[in-house]
Amino acid sequence: MKPQVFALLLCASLPLAAHSQSLEDCRRIAEPADRLTCYDALTTTETPAPPATAAARSAEAAVTADLKEPEADSLLGTAWELDPDKRGHILRIRPYKPVYILPGFHTSRTNPFPASPSAGHTSTTDTEQASDEAKLQISLKTKLVEDLFGNNGDLWFGYTQSSRWQVYSAGTSRPFRETNHEPEVMLVWRTDYTLGGWRARYLSLGFNHQSNGRSLPLSRSWNRVIAGIALEKGDWTATFRPWWRISEAGERDDNPDISNYLGRADLQIVRIWGKQQFSLLLRHSLQGGSNNHGAIQLDYAFPLSGSLRGHLQWFSGYGESMIDYNHRANYYGVGVSLLEWY
Repeated sequence: MKPQVFALLLCASLPLAAHSQSLEDCRRIAEPADRLTCYDALTTTETPAPPATAAARSAEAAVTADLKEPEADSLLGTAWELDPDKRGHILRIRPYKPVYILPGFHTSRTNPFPASPSAGHTSTTDTEQASDEAKLQISLKTKLVEDLFGNNGDLWFGYTQSSRWQVYSAGTSRPFRETNHEPEVMLVWRTDYTLGGWRARYLSLGFNHQSNGRSLPLSRSWNRVIAGIALEKGDWTATFRPWWRISEAGERDDNPDISNYLGRADLQIVRIWGKQQFSLLLRHSLQGGSNNHGAIQLDYAFPLSGSLRGHLQWFSGYGESMIDYNHRANYYGVGVSLLEWY
């Protein structure tokens, strides 16, 4: 009897329940072609699986669709390089806060004589400030070191500069009325846990300096240690930052009461809606009585063309800028932005 015929008869005669013995017999056939014929015969004699129920097919289709659907990028994960596929970029320049120019920036109440309780810090000369000006802001950050502590802890450097330009005041040579400089270093610790239905993405601790770089009597500055926690939920992010001011001694303090106006904490909430972005900033002194001061800022950005967006801004309260830290007013801005929060 030919070996091929023997192999076919052997596989056909094996009971269906003895799959392990049938496979073993096929493996013992030395000739590759004959061994493949045995395997083919074995598979064709197996009892087909029963058809799946409609519910099972539906569940399988749903799982398959979920697996095929790409997971949306995390807003905070992308902004702060928290996710594994975003890691490894050292000294790459990234946007920090929004970058915009508001050619129309109007205040309801000017501050012609900026004042501070510190000696020699009150202006006796009218600043001749016009109600209408332009506001500009640039803000960038970069990662200096990654994974300082084992596999966590990133050190970032950020810089934000915002200017108020009296561009419509030809009689006073269109000066830059106020420019605020804000360098900072931040240690960002990656987290991933749920807090009240929100996903906590990172904790931070950093040193922040903010000043207007001016001489007396208009010099204003302070240094802070800022903690932070950032959370996200779908198209929402929320960042809460309490801070502690580093006190300056005596006459060196440009603004000893600044914490009672610019506050001791803020909360930033951002909502992404398609290609539009909404931002709410709440800031407060966390004090009562005569030290109960704060501010609210609303920003709205919408697409215009390409990366260019329209940008609307409303601010109400104390401290729209350093020189106005203890001055209360409403501000209304309209312009364009190149970069937003996300």
